[in-house]
Amino acid sequence: MTYPSVYPTGVTVYDPAKCWNGYTIFQANELGALLIDMNGTEVQLWKGLHGFPNKLLPGGYVFGSTGQRNPAYGMQDQIDLVQVDWEGNVVWKFNRYEYIEDPGETPQWMARQHHDFQREGNPVGYYVPGMDPLVDRGNTLILVHKNLKNPRISEKLLLDDAIIEVTWDGEVVWEWVCSDHFDEYGFSEAAKNIMARDPNFRPSGGGMGDWMHVNSMSALGPNKWFDAGDQRFHPDNIIWDGRETNIIAIIDKKTGKIVWKLGPDYDTSVELRKMGWIIGQHHAHMIPRGLPGEGNILVFDNGGWAGYGSPNPGSPTGIKSALRDYSRVLEIDPVTLKIVWQYTPAEAGYVMPYDANRFYSPFISSAQRLPNGNTLITEGSGGRIIEVTAKHELVWEYISPYWGKHLKLNMVYRSYRAPYDWIPQLDRPKEVPVERIDVTTFRVPGAAPAGRLRETVVEGVLPYQGGDNVLCVGQTGD
Repeated sequence: MTYPSVYPTGVTVYDPAKCWNGYTIFQANELGALLIDMNGTEVQLWKGLHGFPNKLLPGGYVFGSTGQRNPAYGMQDQIDLVQVDWEGNVVWKFNRYEYIEDPGETPQWMARQHHDFQREGNPVGYYVPGMDPLVDRGNTLILVHKNLKNPRISEKLLLDDAIIEVTWDGEVVWEWVCSDHFDEYGFSEAAKNIMARDPNFRPSGGGMGDWMHVNSMSALGPNKWFDAGDQRFHPDNIIWDGRETNIIAIIDKKTGKIVWKLGPDYDTSVELRKMGWIIGQHHAHMIPRGLPGEGNILVFDNGGWAGYGSPNPGSPTGIKSALRDYSRVLEIDPVTLKIVWQYTPAEAGYVMPYDANRFYSPFISSAQRLPNGNTLITEGSGGRIIEVTAKHELVWEYISPYWGKHLKLNMVYRSYRAPYDWIPQLDRPKEVPVERIDVTTFRVPGAAPAGRLRETVVEGVLPYQGGDNVLCVGQTGD
């Protein structure tokens, strides 16, 4: 698919009556943490505040980072994790996970935070009725990096993932290391073979294998499965997903063992084959109690390329062995493994498979369940954030106008919607509907106006009888 070189940015669709209205926060590339209202008005910018991701807290606080490690020595390592107030003052900071002495750089403590974190009081980092994250106390779960070697995986240096829990005062009181549980993930011999030779090797820091690449992490929180006696879903247990392995897993907080898992292969049972392959996924989490769909797993299934396995035409070596050129948002019953709701190119109204890649973000992205049953979806690689109803109607759309200087993309890693009353510093904004533009008649100023074509009847040609769909499947060999 080719994208147009010119297209509108900002809010392009908005139906106030059908949306769950509030403020939306996201990282506007190098600009900083940006807060917008439903009409796309920029109401607050925390300039220069990095966000991996930015998360809003009640009272106008926001999470972020003050900087990133030199990428020559680390990959996606944030120097710290900070909480700032409305004026940008740092009111909480964590950076004492590892003391780093990179060549030519000033030695310093770093958090090495990446991709996710959760403050006590709320399991998922977005608005849940009755589950406000704490702003002046409480522990924080943080996803971090850790360099190590594990010969069961590869002889090469690994960029491993760890989850830590830190107190308000910055003391690390719990740690879980991903590679310690390699034997629990269920990799095939083919996967182990290619992983040993190439654990997703990256040149940063002299060369490291980003073998798992965990990109989300959250507690389960109270849920119906645990209430019914299923110990796998203890509220303190933690769900995470590994982008490079196609794995979604839940770990027992007390033992660290894997107690529930999807992947790395999706052809080993009837239930998994019906689900289809989850590939390169992001933001897997359990929908918290108090929201529609509570207890189900919500995930942005990117597609793209990921996984380790046997060589195939799309992957001659077996690395990034699973491929799909469109995305899906899935809501999955974790007990039956049935898909109970989804948003795919089909639900978006595209023709499958010919037009499927019009809903496609092969990296980053997220999904948030809203209190009215709608879902906020970040189709991140194209900087597009949408809100869709349970019946798949698009009721809000925003396209980021902020392009990166280093990566020439307007990508949005993740976005979050929060209620107006979380921001007492602002008056409730006006909500003005934005009608969808009819792209068949819209022209930029100065272009030829849309109008009725001059018609010429060609002798001997019969009127078209094929209906609205002019694609004649199976007749062209395409």
